[in-house]
Amino acid sequence: MNRNFKRVGLLAVLYSFSCLTACHGSRGLAEFSIPEAFDTSKNYEITFWAKNDTNKTQTQIYHNAIEGFTALYPNVTVNLRLYTDYGRIYNDVITNIATGTTPNVCITYPDHIATYLTGDNVVIPLDELFADADYGLSGEKLLFDAPSRDEIIPQFLSECSFKDHYYALPFMRSTEACYINKDYVEALGYTIPETLTWDFIWEVSDAATAKDGDDNYIINGQKVMIPFIYKSTDNMMIQMLKQKNAGYSKDDGTIEIFNDTTVELLYEIAKHVEKEAFSTFKISSYPGNFFNAGQCLFAIDSTAGASWIGSDAPLSDISKESLVDFETVVMPIPQFDPENPKMISQGPSVCIFNKADPQEVLASWLFTQYLLTNEIQIAYARTEGYVPVTRKAQEDASYQDYLAQMGKDNDAYYDVKIKASKLLLENMSNTFVTPVFNGSASLRDAAGQMIENVAKSIRRGGVVDDAYMEKLFSDVTSLYRLDQKGGAVAGRTKLGKLPPTAVVLLSALGITWLGIIAYVVQGTIKKKKKS
Repeated sequence: MNRNFKRVGLLAVLYSFSCLTACHGSRGLAEFSIPEAFDTSKNYEITFWAKNDTNKTQTQIYHNAIEGFTALYPNVTVNLRLYTDYGRIYNDVITNIATGTTPNVCITYPDHIATYLTGDNVVIPLDELFADADYGLSGEKLLFDAPSRDEIIPQFLSECSFKDHYYALPFMRSTEACYINKDYVEALGYTIPETLTWDFIWEVSDAATAKDGDDNYIINGQKVMIPFIYKSTDNMMIQMLKQKNAGYSKDDGTIEIFNDTTVELLYEIAKHVEKEAFSTFKISSYPGNFFNAGQCLFAIDSTAGASWIGSDAPLSDISKESLVDFETVVMPIPQFDPENPKMISQGPSVCIFNKADPQEVLASWLFTQYLLTNEIQIAYARTEGYVPVTRKAQEDASYQDYLAQMGKDNDAYYDVKIKASKLLLENMSNTFVTPVFNGSASLRDAAGQMIENVAKSIRRGGVVDDAYMEKLFSDVTSLYRLDQKGGAVAGRTKLGKLPPTAVVLLSALGITWLGIIAYVVQGTIKKKKKS
């Protein structure tokens, strides 16, 4: 009986740890170690997951990058898979971690990578690869002219560092811009200030809601006018809090967003929603469409979306008959303190997934570096209001010539697009990034959801008061499981729920011990029957 009992106990422990390992999505991969040399005598096939906005020019740049790279390394085949949404890339990666079928190279966001890291040895830390003399950044054995670490913009590279390691390289960077219908603003009797403030935006937006006796908006003579539309409400809340020096989150995962400043901001937003002066992308649709139709004065969107915005936008989504001719001004987002402007730095980064063959991982690293060469960086930056992530590309003569030809045409040199790029180039020192941790992606969603909920409640005639705010905080905490992400929720009562892996482990142990008890009881009964 004792021997059987020990055997069952050992099986219980092994089973429990196998459940815990499976929960993490680990496939038993060893830590990556840099090979002494890249073996060009063997063939390797790597997959590259990327995102584009149905922009054929961007797609062609990806194909050109693959063609250029494989010309240098003919033993490497790169298979491209395109997505139209970063969220879908994220969901597919999470699914594939569990099955051990992740891509080799993936364009994603650091917030997403932090979740990928809950698996063991899933994403490659890049610190040693950065510094490798042969194959590292600007390494001696590279067959192309890669940037050195010092040539990558420090603010952009820092976003890829968390948990004491670098887990990605920046690919492109953008920020947000406020696109302004100058004609309408001046028609209302206002002059656009040198630096936008929130007070100015709200005041002008409220003024633009005036109607005539026929229920037409005076400013545009139309039945439709949404003076101020914000595309990304998560960025809106994050930047407002940063400008107010209020809490959002800490590097250790502590969540600070549920504070008095957040409440004040939500009350202010609610006031202008009630006046029909403000709306969001999720409620009303894409701000650029309203803006181009003369139905919006202030459209805040990414600089990467500049080709869709303005009377002459080459990628405008509305019919020519609906377009209204006006002058578009591109400015940084509004500020609470014009003397200390703060705006978010955002944009895709590239991470590398671990594989059983270190040579395959090295091939992935070589391709990732190739994406940072001047040719690829400049070509991609020209498609939108992105900027290259290296000084090497930013200072290149061809890129400087591109910027200098602003307004030459309404396609490659579309003035609004290049103004958006210049906006970020001139404000890189004013940009910031948010802390990255497992759950930071959910926190971002929660930040925007609070604005969305308040706006919807006001539009439906609801009451937004202190009781509403308390319930809102509780609801978004629960919806995005902010109390289950491993960090504290400052100012809130933690529900004390265990992480999912612990739940599985304890459940497995409980089930196994129940089996042991049943086995012992059954043996005792049999023994009594025999006696």
